[in-house]
Amino acid sequence: MPIIIPKDIPAYQILKDENIFVMSTRRAQTQDVRPIDILILNLMPTKIETETQLSRLLANSSLQVNLILITPSTHDSKNTSQSHLEKFYTTFEQIKDKKFDGMIITGAPVEHLEFEDVDYYDELKEIFEFTKTNVTTTMFICWGAQAALNYFYNIPKYPLEKKLFGVFKHKKSVIHEVLLNGIDDVFYVPQSRHTYNKESDLLAQENLIPLCTSKDCGTTILKSKDNKQVFVLGHLEYDKYTLKKEYERDLAKNLPIEEPQNYFNEDKSDVDVLWRSTANILYSNWLNYYVYQLTPFDFKNPKIKYLNE
Repeated sequence: MPIIIPKDIPAYQILKDENIFVMSTRRAQTQDVRPIDILILNLMPTKIETETQLSRLLANSSLQVNLILITPSTHDSKNTSQSHLEKFYTTFEQIKDKKFDGMIITGAPVEHLEFEDVDYYDELKEIFEFTKTNVTTTMFICWGAQAALNYFYNIPKYPLEKKLFGVFKHKKSVIHEVLLNGIDDVFYVPQSRHTYNKESDLLAQENLIPLCTSKDCGTTILKSKDNKQVFVLGHLEYDKYTLKKEYERDLAKNLPIEEPQNYFNEDKSDVDVLWRSTANILYSNWLNYYVYQLTPFDFKNPKIKYLNE
């Protein structure tokens, strides 16, 4: 089944050229299918790139997925045109009374700031509260995951001596977890961050279940016991050359940056992607087991039972 996005959003043609099944909003409205509504709070400065990456992963399932993009109204985006935002994005204020099957909150390059110093943090806290009652399950990515862990569980973040940058080996911490069904026992996750969460803080929370670990990164994927929250402290959504672009960007700015670890192939001529299948499986499992199987068929009708009951 397709992912539903506007026909004139850049992601539409990119995914169509990749032979990924996408459907325009107009065509979807002619079909008698109840799509899964996924809300994406895109906090990344490279909004077009991020929305395309997430659309690609969410399209890789048997479900019809309708994407709704939002951006903080309390923050002025400097890297995405206002026309793009006005055409394809909405604000939290406009959707806060609606209910959604799932939500994704992305990372953001604001790790150097305390959470309270981020200009849209008050709005983000409102959105965190909104996810408790208006979203079946939410996936938090990288800084978005760190902010959510701090808000919901009072888990702080700490600065790293140097940037965690590259593609790192991970191993499953649990055997029978549907979110990881089909993923190899050992798999790889891209990382690009300056902060971390202490393992002791994560393990001390009885409501959190670590799902994988890495000697380089610690716990990268974890979830709440009620399956309403999934935290991904990495960037499985990244494209083949995203880390390369970040590396070249920092070099151009004369920032202290080392070559991403375990990323370029042996002769440094190209990149061998080690995480694509893991990303596709993780997002498909999330959509199927934690969104579709748990969400009510009709949010407006309280008599409708959950699909897995």
